[in-house]
Amino acid sequence: MAHCIVSAAEEILDKEFAVLDHGFVRLVDYLGSDERIVQSARVSYGSGTKSYRQDKGLITYLLRNDHTSPFEQVNFTFHIKMPIFVARQWIRHRTGRVNEISGRYSVMTDECYRPDKEHINLQSDDNKQGRRNECVDDALANQVLSILEEDQKRSYENYEKLLNLGIARELSRIDLPLSMYTEWYWQMDLHNLFHFLQLRLDAHAQYEIRVYAQTILEMVKTVCPIATEAFEEYKVGGTNFSASELAALKSMLSGMENPLTGRNRELFEAKLK
Repeated sequence: MAHCIVSAAEEILDKEFAVLDHGFVRLVDYLGSDERIVQSARVSYGSGTKSYRQDKGLITYLLRNDHTSPFEQVNFTFHIKMPIFVARQWIRHRTGRVNEISGRYSVMTDECYRPDKEHINLQSDDNKQGRRNECVDDALANQVLSILEEDQKRSYENYEKLLNLGIARELSRIDLPLSMYTEWYWQMDLHNLFHFLQLRLDAHAQYEIRVYAQTILEMVKTVCPIATEAFEEYKVGGTNFSASELAALKSMLSGMENPLTGRNRELFEAKLK
């Protein structure tokens, strides 16, 4: 099969899409498309190209039923600039291939992330790893931003002082903040990329990584619009029920009370909203 060229994707190659205050995502390269998915799925019985409707039906069937290998035939390479604390969350997805800028070889820039006021929130009362939806008042937001700005400036000035004293870059960098921006090239196949996006688009994911995921989703959509539509329908917009939740749902459809109690009931009802 010839190399897949997607005209909409070609138009955005190497263009920077801004994320947060200093970050961006660039689509560096892609290999494959919706066409590659259907061709690889049909290779076992040698069928040729089908109609758009048939291709859409096949891709939807594959994704809905977790037949993942055809999606692994499509690959994406991105150039991403993000705060270090976002990168540390990102790297937990170990199925990607990463090459990151090194502070041992390069002098780091003084670009650090400071959130917009609307994204400065108190700790959540019911989510140990998250924050409340409501932003803090303007006075507290200004105080937070002032603390961040002063500390980021001090850290970078001390970094420059160490460099000017001739201290090795690999040591001078060790007190730089997690809010400092880093860059990397990141490559991942579509199956694992969808898994990454499903987790990082979730409302419970940290806002700062969620906006990167949303930007990447739009880029993937230009390359694989059919697969992305199925992904949004069945993975992002769908949910799974446990055996007890399914039994409860059947009971409720029969006009009976929800038999679940406590936390199990809360989680189940949240899925129905």
